[in-house]
Amino acid sequence: MRAAPLAVSLGDPAGIGAEVIAKSWERREVERLPSFFAVGDVAAVEAVWHGPIATVGDPTEAAAVFDTALPIISVADSTAPPGSVDLVGARNAFDALELAVGLTRSGAASGLVTGPVSKSRLHAVGFVHPGQTEFVAERCGVSGELVAMMLAGPTLRVVPVTTHIPLAEVPATLTTDRIVNKGRAAVRGLQRQFGIENPRVAVAGLNPHAGEQGALGREEIDIVMPAIERLREEGYEVTGPHPPDIMFNARRRATYDLALCMYHDQGLIPLKTLHFDEGINVTLGLPIVRTSPDHGTAFDIAGRNQADPGAMIEAIRTAGACARRLAEA
Repeated sequence: MRAAPLAVSLGDPAGIGAEVIAKSWERREVERLPSFFAVGDVAAVEAVWHGPIATVGDPTEAAAVFDTALPIISVADSTAPPGSVDLVGARNAFDALELAVGLTRSGAASGLVTGPVSKSRLHAVGFVHPGQTEFVAERCGVSGELVAMMLAGPTLRVVPVTTHIPLAEVPATLTTDRIVNKGRAAVRGLQRQFGIENPRVAVAGLNPHAGEQGALGREEIDIVMPAIERLREEGYEVTGPHPPDIMFNARRRATYDLALCMYHDQGLIPLKTLHFDEGINVTLGLPIVRTSPDHGTAFDIAGRNQADPGAMIEAIRTAGACARRLAEA
């Protein structure tokens, strides 16, 4: 039986989501992409792309027309031109995300890919979550503490233990339990969705030189090392804490499957430096597959035909592969 298509929420209709989704459909054959359908503002796609579009009512219709047109399940048009500041567009993105999650949770879609959104605009229309990851987790009935936001590229995968909080709050937020929960979700996700039987996890220290045995901070001694020991007791292959300034060179990257980082930029700076145009976000620990491109709305280039679809293509490809593994498990 043919697998259900993927649901791809458009993101903010004034951003580059519409363009990169349409360009991904254009390259569906050469990139060997699984079938998918967009969810969102049809007018936003028409404003930046002149290819064939099929407005459909459900995923079954989408699968039937995918070979000849980009299928879109319409969420009321926002009338927001590319690059504009429009809270109606943010509401549209919110509604599209809600619908795409629901279709995936019901099994009508085999996986979820989320387009880029503006968090500040979403918050202005009542979105109360730090980001799409936490929203999807809640809708799936999973605590945000028990899922892991993995950013991945061809040569590096990272999971930040703390994410969208001010850097000054990281030391107080970091706990042994939090590190263990993220590490556990990451390992199990790599096993289930990526087929890595025994993932190797390298844990970064928080402080320069991983604390220099307490001379530059005690977080590694009091918080990080106890977490590593607990994960090892559960049978996971975990090393560290490693000095963050040396663990991302090519030789070190070859020794692990995932870097568990203590805060957002510690992991995302090396990931985006290495794989800016193909980096993706994968939420591990959910009952569904969820990926997204690891870039923002890029309002400054929206509507100019300058957006690179590489990350969206990889997000769609990865979601399809993960969905197949889960279906075969």
